[in-house]
Amino acid sequence: MSQPIVDYQVNNHIATITFNDPKSLNAFGTPLKNNVLIALDKAASDDQVRVIILQGAGGDFSSGGDIKEMLSEGLDKDVISTKLRGMVEGAGEVSLKLRNVHKPIIAKLEGAVAGAGMNLALTCDFRIAADNAKFVQAFVNIGLVPDAGGIYLLNQLVGTAKATELVMLGDKLKAEDMARLNLVNNVVSADELDATVQALALRLSQLPGKALAAMKESFNVHAFAGLSDALDMEVEQQTIMAKTDDFIEGVSAFIEKRKPVYQGK
Repeated sequence: MSQPIVDYQVNNHIATITFNDPKSLNAFGTPLKNNVLIALDKAASDDQVRVIILQGAGGDFSSGGDIKEMLSEGLDKDVISTKLRGMVEGAGEVSLKLRNVHKPIIAKLEGAVAGAGMNLALTCDFRIAADNAKFVQAFVNIGLVPDAGGIYLLNQLVGTAKATELVMLGDKLKAEDMARLNLVNNVVSADELDATVQALALRLSQLPGKALAAMKESFNVHAFAGLSDALDMEVEQQTIMAKTDDFIEGVSAFIEKRKPVYQGK
């Protein structure tokens, strides 16, 4: 029997949602997106769940958008543009859901944390990274703009100057780089990651849930009020970018493995 593409488990008032497509480094395609939304709805509606952990299987969080899905119907620009529009809308839907579930969400980060995967992590309330985690805004490498709220989130968290550098240059960051930028809460060894995340989740689960929910709602008003508009802009920009020669050249290089969007571990 095949394994579910998203695994959902609840234990000790903690819901663990696992991206479960390790062969693709948990690339964020439509099936994964749909099942993550279902899992988040389960956690949101379950009064026994007080905290949510978001993680990836196989030693990687997520390599970002599923390029193979983008190209599944060929390289016709109009077809790709339509396909990409739906995928970007889907990533944005998950970002909004992560904010609108008024329970603390911890992103457990290791291995590849790239593109939309990085931006979904930035949408969570807490980020704990293993020292082997590698972060990158890989979009520029294939002629696209960040999705899942990337520019908006980075601008809110680190300011315009650094956000511009991260998205326009697309340099890979180590976990300690992310810590210096205050983009992760803690960096631990890979061996300590599970225990550290579980300890934080347990601590949060024992705090007053209604107070935590109210705090998250306040953060949404004061720090994330523009996220929905930013996501709408991403959809329009990405739809246009998908028709450019830069994008076709970038994804063709990906197919030929001459210039991968994300260089693995």
